[in-house]
Formats: sequence, C-alpha cells, structure tokens
Amino acid sequence: MAAKSMTGFARHEGALGSDQWYWELRSVNGRGLDVRMRLAPGHDQLEPFVREAVRKKFSRGSIQISLNVKSARTESQIQINEQALSDLLKSSKTVAEKFGLEPPGLDALLNVRGVVEANDPEESEDELNARIDALKKGFSQALDDLASAREEEGDRLVTILEGQLQRISELTGEAAEAPSRSPETIRARILQQIERVAAATSEMDPDRLHQEAVIIAAKADIQEEIDRLKAHVEAGRDLLSSDGPAGRKLDFLTQEFNRESNTLCSKSNHVDLTSIGLELKVVVDQMREQVQNIE
Repeated sequence: MAAKSMTGFARHEGALGSDQWYWELRSVNGRGLDVRMRLAPGHDQLEPFVREAVRKKFSRGSIQISLNVKSARTESQIQINEQALSDLLKSSKTVAEKFGLEPPGLDALLNVRGVVEANDPEESEDELNARIDALKKGFSQALDDLASAREEEGDRLVTILEGQLQRISELTGEAAEAPSRSPETIRARILQQIERVAAATSEMDPDRLHQEAVIIAAKADIQEEIDRLKAHVEAGRDLLSSDGPAGRKLDFLTQEFNRESNTLCSKSNHVDLTSIGLELKVVVDQMREQVQNIE
C-alpha cells in the first residue's frame, strides 16, 4: 500500500420512495483530522455515525461533508382557516367602524397566527428508519469513493516524490565525486592557506601549522553529510512504499534533507559543491511542498 494524499472529492446520489438526496465530500490537507458537516435539516442524528465512519477511514485531512435532501413529505401543505379568517374579518370591521379607521387588508389578516396553517405530512417510524439506513449506506459509499480519490492522488504524488528522491540521490553522488573533494585538490588548498598564514608572521609554530591544517581538512570534509543524505533517500523510499500514514514522517525527513543541504553549502570551499548544495535545497523545498499533501 503506497502513501495516500489528503486531497479528494466524492459525490454519491440516492433515492428512496419520494426522497432524493446526495452526499458531497471534499478533502484537503490538514495537520490532523478535522471534520466539518452541513447536514440537511432534520438529519442531525446522522452526525455521530458520520464522524465515527470518517475517523475509522482517515487519520489526517480537513474534510467537509454536506448532505442535501429533497423529499415530497417535507413540502408542507398550506391551508387557510376560513372560519378564523371570517371571524377576524368581522371583528376588524367592527373595530374599524367604531374608531373611524380603515379596516385591515387581506395581506395583514393572513399574517395573523392561526389563519394560515401548514400541515406537515407525518412519517412513520419504519419509514424514518428505512430512510436513515439508506442515507448511511449512501454515505459509506461516498466515503469509499473519497478514499479511492485520495489513493489515486496519492499515487500521482508518490511518482513526483520518487523523482525528487532520485534527483537528491543523483546530486549526492555528484557531491561525492566533485573534483574539489579529491585529496590532491584538498592538499593543495590547505597548503595555499598555510602559506598565506606563514607569510603573515614569522613566529608561526610548525605544530600550530599542523593543527590548523587538520582543522581546515576536517571542516572541508562532507563525507558525513553525504552518508546521511544517502540514508535519508533510502528512508524516504521506504516510507513511500509503507503501509499506513507517512506524511508526518516524510515532513520530518524533508527537514533533515534541508539540514544536510545547508551544512554541505556551509562547508563548501569551491563553486562546484556550492552549486550542488543550492540545487539540493531547491529540490528539497519542492519535495516539502508535495509532502504537505500526504496523509
């Protein structure tokens, strides 16, 4: 199982009797698992089920979930209480004549509570349970589709990351074989530096010169950085092919890559190594951007 992305989209439609609905799930990268829901009115009882299902399926990502429902039974039947309207009309005329006022219009009377009534069709318990079960099954399918979308995006990201790891490996090899790292070149450079120091003073102790030469050679040695870069490349390849979430580990690994690249640049005493170190930093930055989307 390869690394998965945190980016994906899924939509699943369903129907039962006069009810029609659709689930929409959107997922983007996040530091942890963040689930946000917008459910159709009257369906809040689905929230615990949805959260638990998402938690079992994913470990990271900011996931937005929406449920839209259209049902004939939710369309209220509007009725006018003619008796109440008649009584209200008579009373309003009486009051208006008594105080010399204009009687209220029909629009004002219809706004009086009890004149216009909405009769909501009732839903049996069996119908409700059947609808909730169907919605749960629909959500489970949408969740599977989202997981598939994240896996497909993860495959594309893995291809990109493998290419970046390969480039880091190539640059590490170039650094190891850089002409400026040859013993002859290092020896000549140390001799030049010692000669400059010796020319500046006639009292330089030969033992001190030897110590300075050892220090210069140690500072110029990048073998440890090369060895660690090679080890990090292998660790990155293992993570990309491992089971389970690898995003946080890969993010930490890019920090290690960046640290070794910086050290290589700081130890460089020739333009060839500096150029390699700078390109390494560019590739590592590009890798870090992609890693942010890995679960």
